[in-house]
Amino acid sequence: MPFDLSRRLRLPAGVWALGVLGAFAGSSAHAQFRATPLHVNTGRTNNPGEPVTFQSDKVSYDDHAGVITWTGNVQVWQGDRIMRADKMTYDRNTGIIAATGSVASSQPDGSVLFSSYAELTGDMHEGVMTHVNAIMQDNAKLAANGMRRTSGKINDLSRAVYTACEICAKDRTRPPFWQLRAYDATQDLEHQQINFRDAYMDILGIPVLYLPFFSMTDPSAKRHSGFLTPGLTPHDRYLGTYLTVPYYWVIDDQSDATIQGLVSTKTGPQISAQYRNRLNFGTLTILGGVAYDTHKQSGYVNTFGNSVGATNDHGIQGYVFARGLANITPTWRGGFNVNIASSANYMRDYRIQGYGADTLNSNAYLEGFGTGAYSRLDTQFYQGLNQGVISNSDLPFVLPSYEYSFLGQPDALGGRLGVNTHDFNVYRSNGTSDQRGELQLNWDRPFRNSWGQKYLLTLRLDSMLYHARSVNERPNFYTYSGSVTRAQVVPTVALKMNWPFLRTFSKGRGTQIFEPIVQAIYAPNTGNGASRLLPNEDSLNYEFTDSTLFELNRYQGTDRIDGGARANIGLHGNWTWNGHQVDLLVGESFQEHVEHDRLPYSGLNHHLSDVVARARVEPSQYFNFTARARVNPKNGDIDFGDALFGLSIPHFQINGGYVWEPVTPYYYYVNNFRNSTPTSVYFQRTNELSGGVSTYWANWHASAFARRAISRKSFVSLGTSVGYQNDCFGLDFLYLKQYTTIGGQQRNSTYLFTLTLKTIGAFGLK
Repeated sequence: MPFDLSRRLRLPAGVWALGVLGAFAGSSAHAQFRATPLHVNTGRTNNPGEPVTFQSDKVSYDDHAGVITWTGNVQVWQGDRIMRADKMTYDRNTGIIAATGSVASSQPDGSVLFSSYAELTGDMHEGVMTHVNAIMQDNAKLAANGMRRTSGKINDLSRAVYTACEICAKDRTRPPFWQLRAYDATQDLEHQQINFRDAYMDILGIPVLYLPFFSMTDPSAKRHSGFLTPGLTPHDRYLGTYLTVPYYWVIDDQSDATIQGLVSTKTGPQISAQYRNRLNFGTLTILGGVAYDTHKQSGYVNTFGNSVGATNDHGIQGYVFARGLANITPTWRGGFNVNIASSANYMRDYRIQGYGADTLNSNAYLEGFGTGAYSRLDTQFYQGLNQGVISNSDLPFVLPSYEYSFLGQPDALGGRLGVNTHDFNVYRSNGTSDQRGELQLNWDRPFRNSWGQKYLLTLRLDSMLYHARSVNERPNFYTYSGSVTRAQVVPTVALKMNWPFLRTFSKGRGTQIFEPIVQAIYAPNTGNGASRLLPNEDSLNYEFTDSTLFELNRYQGTDRIDGGARANIGLHGNWTWNGHQVDLLVGESFQEHVEHDRLPYSGLNHHLSDVVARARVEPSQYFNFTARARVNPKNGDIDFGDALFGLSIPHFQINGGYVWEPVTPYYYYVNNFRNSTPTSVYFQRTNELSGGVSTYWANWHASAFARRAISRKSFVSLGTSVGYQNDCFGLDFLYLKQYTTIGGQQRNSTYLFTLTLKTIGAFGLK
């Protein structure tokens, strides 16, 4: 029957069902019609409501009872809330919406609620549901016998069950791998929190833990303030038994902080914090802590036989690790990394990350990127951690360092010009302080002939200007103690020829490559840099292997340059067939002048160099082997060698490595090697074997590794892990033993148990 639309549209706020009234004024009581939006008043002062849209197969209206009824695939939505049901009624007199039959509603947080019956007020802020099931983020599921919604913010659930595990598709009554069962639970939608009371944790349907109260963050929350999982370690050499309690604080949409307190039985407490901010133009992270350390470091004898006295660095201690990055323009950015600690012993006592390294490194930089160009200006600061070996007074301040590199496009002659410079000012309170200005020009011109030979002509000019003082101190150890100003200009001409011979098997089954390589290089003989009082900052290491055989300069930097006339030859072979490969390289260097400024056992201490070789074998997709060596041709001694292999088959992997060197090169510059021979530790052989094995099957995984110094007849490290993981649960055990000694103390053994419950968190015991 006809009715007055203006009178019947004045209904309670947010009633999704009201859209029907605008669709059929005076029409048949049972009719199909299209979805129609409708604006309604929310009931709040000066706050217009959102449009309401509905859709159903049939609709009817009882004018006497004041009840609207929708049937058949009913769908109603307003804003980001959607509900569907087989049947829905709205009582105009009570303002109650009742939905029955496969009721489903999506929530603003992305979760979906299913129930057999729902009874809600018109604005959906109040109501009850029966037999509720919710599908949440990360496949989490929450079910309850009944639910009451209050103010649109609180859902009270009775007989609640929560899990993030998959439900068995064949037998849905079978309990999931783990679940939380609670007498009741409260879901706080506003604060994104779920609280369980009188709860049990079930594993495979068996109760294993009773929790009078348990609170967790709603899985829909991306970031949420609150306490994180506490950590408990029963025993530590320096902390004893200690407890950590972290708190996570969401400051705003782009920044947060994690604050952690630590209390222990063997030393004073510590408070630490990490602040993070993702700015519109960059990022900022600050990590720091302060503690009262009661330990006192006693004296000991270091690796070199020197006595190191006791330290008095207990009491108030702290550290700051900070890094920042700012994008200034599309091509320029700046940043900094600051790492400072009050003492190495404090880092050891409180397990601060970075302990065990030789130094803490800090820098600030500005860098730019262009087409074929790069520029960087930075400063550097170092703090020594290896007590008894590295003193802070020996470490440099780099104030500043500047790098620039440019590679041009091919020119009219077919070559490409490169321009590089690395300039710096290095200051040491105990040691050489120097400044360097550098300009390097490099021109490469590739070409080939009709015989298939490929040539590369290189013209290079290195020019450096130095000013230095105290070159008699480390790292140079020269005899002159005054100030010097020196320069060097080194032009280099090089021609390299590759002549590849290629053979292809029929039907594309494989290829063979035989490739002689010849290179001729001429540069002035630079001689011994020490005799010319040239400071050395960036060329302390020298490496002659297969990877540097054809390099113009085998030093890492340019304070030292390979000079004189020399020739390099090599033979490269490759055979590839049906997924298999064998790759070989052998070569040697001939030099007119021999420089004695290189490290011992460099392989270039004679006119005829060591023979370098590399072999890589891949007989199948499951196995690979690579070996390298440098052999003295005069006596057949191996001056360097290493090997790596890997085997990977389904469910099983194994890898191993070996390295050999007649010395331990890291200790060459520890003392004044010019007045006496290097320390005896330098002449200790490097002879190490390492390997690891891992396996995985279904949800199980296990691995083990070891590294052993054969020459020292001791292990360097050992470790193993084993664990189980499925879609919602993880249990892992890790053991790690390091045999190295730092600060007179051998490293700890670590045992770590970790239990992970998806969406709830990880619980560890160390």
